[in-house]
Amino acid sequence: MNQDAMKKAAAEAALAYVQPGMIVGIGTGSTANHFIDLLAGIKHKVEATVASSIASAQRLESHGIRVLDLNEAGQLSLYVDGADESNEHLHLVKGGGGALTREKIVAGASDKFVCIADDTKLVKTLGKFPLPIEVIPMAQALVAREMVKLGGNPVLRAGFTTDNGNIILDVHGLEITNPVEMENRLNQIPGVVTNGLFAIRPADVLILGGANGVRTLV
Repeated sequence: MNQDAMKKAAAEAALAYVQPGMIVGIGTGSTANHFIDLLAGIKHKVEATVASSIASAQRLESHGIRVLDLNEAGQLSLYVDGADESNEHLHLVKGGGGALTREKIVAGASDKFVCIADDTKLVKTLGKFPLPIEVIPMAQALVAREMVKLGGNPVLRAGFTTDNGNIILDVHGLEITNPVEMENRLNQIPGVVTNGLFAIRPADVLILGGANGVRTLV
């Protein structure tokens, strides 16, 4: 089973968490795209969705699935999204697709966060995947200097602007042994909009697709 098939298997397993009449929050990226495409088969069950990016909203609408603004939708029962890394505590690194701020907002507004991924994303220590940080452009140099002090190597994501009009610094070389502490610390740096650590509000369920099928961590 290739990596894409593993992602699809995890996405398929997440459909079990969709209950009739729900407004479902949906993330961004290749695994979330599988979930969107599979959700189209049961779209009669959901009242509507909330998307974490323009790209996901467009994909949902292309399937005839209603998309609401989060302010209109209110508190959500369920959020389904992928991850770039997860540890056994379900602390995540997200933002490879650049939608980390909106993803974190929708996750924060949801009662249950189901993360879907292939099993290569489960790691002992977070940080091998470069940590994305969304930054207000005028703070780029300031935030980069602060990341160097923390032992990271910040690299501007070239030619990329977030849906919020900001830039992303991808920070290489971090070994994140205490994700909650690191997330809090990064949040204090002026000019940081959001960092890609989802540890203060981690996933509630992690569904991993692998060569031997799907397994679930809670």
